[in-house]
Amino acid sequence: MHTKTLTELSLGLRSGAFSSVELTQTFLQRISQHQDLNAYITVTEELALQQALAADVRLANGTADCLTGIPIAQKDIFCTLDVKTTCGSKMLDNFIAPYNATVVEKLNQSGAVMLGKLNMDEFAMGSSNETSYYGAVKNPWNITTVPGGSSGGSAAAVAARLAVCATGTDTGGSIRQPAALCGITGLKPTYGRVSRYGMIAYASSLDQGGPMTRSAEDAAIVLQTMAGFDAKDSTSVDLPVPNYSAELNNSLAGLKIGLPKEFFSDGLNSDVAAVLATAIDEYRKLGAEIIDISMPNLKLAIPAYYVIAPAECSANLSRFDGVRYGYRCENPKDLTDLYTRSRGEGFGKEVKRRILMGTYALSTGYYDAYYLKAQKIRRLISDDFKNALAKVDVIMGPVTPTTAFGIGEKMDDPIEMYLSDIYTIAINLAGVPAMSIPAGFVAGMPVGLQLIGSYFAEDRLLNIAHQYQQVTDWHQQTPNGFE
Repeated sequence: MHTKTLTELSLGLRSGAFSSVELTQTFLQRISQHQDLNAYITVTEELALQQALAADVRLANGTADCLTGIPIAQKDIFCTLDVKTTCGSKMLDNFIAPYNATVVEKLNQSGAVMLGKLNMDEFAMGSSNETSYYGAVKNPWNITTVPGGSSGGSAAAVAARLAVCATGTDTGGSIRQPAALCGITGLKPTYGRVSRYGMIAYASSLDQGGPMTRSAEDAAIVLQTMAGFDAKDSTSVDLPVPNYSAELNNSLAGLKIGLPKEFFSDGLNSDVAAVLATAIDEYRKLGAEIIDISMPNLKLAIPAYYVIAPAECSANLSRFDGVRYGYRCENPKDLTDLYTRSRGEGFGKEVKRRILMGTYALSTGYYDAYYLKAQKIRRLISDDFKNALAKVDVIMGPVTPTTAFGIGEKMDDPIEMYLSDIYTIAINLAGVPAMSIPAGFVAGMPVGLQLIGSYFAEDRLLNIAHQYQQVTDWHQQTPNGFE
C-alpha cells in the first residue's frame, strides 16, 4: 500500500480495498523500521489509530472526502493540540501546544490521519536539516547526504514512503530545496494563500506553508484543504480558493516559458544544467514556447534576504525568554541571568547567529543602511518578477546549484550554506508561488526543476507540473531500500 500515491490510496479507501486502520498500521510499521533516517521527532501512534478508526466510520457512512483516512505527517513547526511542538529546538523540547494551527485543524477536519511530527532545522533556520536539536535527517537516496532544509524531515519522510504526504514551510526555499534534493514534489503557495496561524514564525513576511507530496496531482488535493482565508491570520488573503484539481489536464499548447539568464550562470553545476535542459525540452514537445528573459536584480536576493529574514527572526524569537514557556535555565541569579542563560542554552549556533545579524541590522545607526536598503531591493526583485510574468506564463530554472551535498560538508561555512538557496530566495522576497518537481538524476541523486508563477496562480503551476509528470516517471522513483 505504501507504494501508491495519495490519489490511488484515496480511491482504495473509498472502494473498501483496505481500511484506514490497515493503511495507518502499514505506515507506522515503516516508520519504526526506518528510524535511522531520523525523519520524525514525535510519532503519534495512539492518536493516529484513533483518527484512522474515525476515518473508517466516515468512509463507511459516505461522509469522507479525498483526504479522509490518508496518513500524513506535520512539520514540527505547526502547533498540534496536546502534542509536543519543538521547531527542532531545545528551547521548545518541553512545549506541548495548547491549540491546533489552522493548517492542522483543516487537515484534521478533512479526516486525515496524523502519523507524527517531522524533524526540521531549528526554527526553520537552515538549508540541510543539520541544525536540529534532534540531529541531522538523512537523505533516503544516500544516507551520507543531507535531505535539504528546513523541511528536510518532511521531504525524507515522503521520499522514503514513511508518510503519504507532509506539510512544510518555505521562508527562502525550505519546501522546494528539500523536495528537489529528495526527488519529490513541493509547492510554496503565494504569500497569504495558506494561513500562518499556529505556524511558529521565523520571518513573518516570508514564511508560507505548503504541501510536500509525490506528485502534482497529490499536491493539488492537499493544497485544496490547506488553502483559504483565515480571520486569525492578519496576513491571510481573502480570495476564493479555486478547484486545484479541475485544471490539471489542460493542454500546454502555446505555454510561454521564461528562462532567466541569471539562473543559468557559472554557479550551476553542468550535470544539473543538462538534466534541466532535457526537462525543458519535454515542455517544448508538449507545445510550449521557450523565451529567454533577464531579471537583473536576482543577484541581490541573497544579501537582501539575509538582512530581512534575520531582522524579523530577531523580533519573533524574542518571546522565547525562559519566562512564559519553553526552556528555562536552572537556578538563575536574577532576571538578566534568566534571560541570557535561557536563550544562550536553549538556542543553537545558527539561530544565535541569525538573531545577532538581525538585531545588528535593526539597531540605531544601521537600520537605514541595512534593513531599509534591503526592503528597497526587495521591491526591485518583486518588480522583476512582475515584469517577467507579464511576458511569460511561467518561469523555469534550477532549484539548487548541485544535488544533495554530504552531511557535515558545509556546516563550518555558513556563507557556502546560504548560497545553496541562491535560486529560491528571490521567490519569497517577491511572494509569488513556486514549486519543485522531480526532473531526473545526476549520479543517482535527484534533481528538481523549479516552476514560478504569477500571484495566486497555483492552479496553473499544478497543471504545468502535472502535464510534465504525465510524460515522465521521475516522480515515481523510489530510493533503494524503501520500495
